[in-house]
Amino acid sequence: MSSRKTIKSAIESMMFIWGEPLDVKDIADVFNIEKKEAYECCRELMEEYEQEGRGIVIREVNKAFQFTTRPDNLPYIERLCTPTRRRRLSQSALETLAIVAYRQPVTKGEIESIRGIRCDRVMEGLAKKGLVKEVGRSESVGRPILYGTTDEFLKQFGFETIKELPDIQDIEGLLAAEDADLAESAQDSVSMQQISLDELGDMASEAEVQENTPAGQAPTEEA
Repeated sequence: MSSRKTIKSAIESMMFIWGEPLDVKDIADVFNIEKKEAYECCRELMEEYEQEGRGIVIREVNKAFQFTTRPDNLPYIERLCTPTRRRRLSQSALETLAIVAYRQPVTKGEIESIRGIRCDRVMEGLAKKGLVKEVGRSESVGRPILYGTTDEFLKQFGFETIKELPDIQDIEGLLAAEDADLAESAQDSVSMQQISLDELGDMASEAEVQENTPAGQAPTEEA
């Protein structure tokens, strides 16, 4: 049986080659060990990288692990790389995404009831971006499709699990704490930047206010 040191060394190599988050189950299968042991090895690696302040860190996403650059080093990476402009999510897309994140699993009808406008094309756009997905069907009449967020959503917002999503009542505090960052990032972001957490929170707060607004007949929006 491989030693702990050998396993951790091999995990580093596997994560480097894999690119995407490497699932604990896959690691366990490779070494023929329990998932618990594989998870502990990954967490130990995370702590070692963090303690040494390395430029590469390990991020956990739903019991999977991935190499990423240290956020503090972003300014230096930007100087090295030519910024690539990318289209940001529209206001309507952010509002819809916030509702899905905080109310999941949720149907399109429930989203439209909160926002007061149809959301078919917005949801289609979010699905194409990999931020939302179908998670089942409701038991209500017609058994409409239920939607939830994805692992890509967690990666974009820097969460390990959906449980880390801040409470809606805490959003105002988060917005105040990140107000300075908002001013600096008002322009188009470069491709490696994450979607801003404060935008999601702001849209979630607005969605709460609009919850009792009846659904309207306005034209369908695009993401």
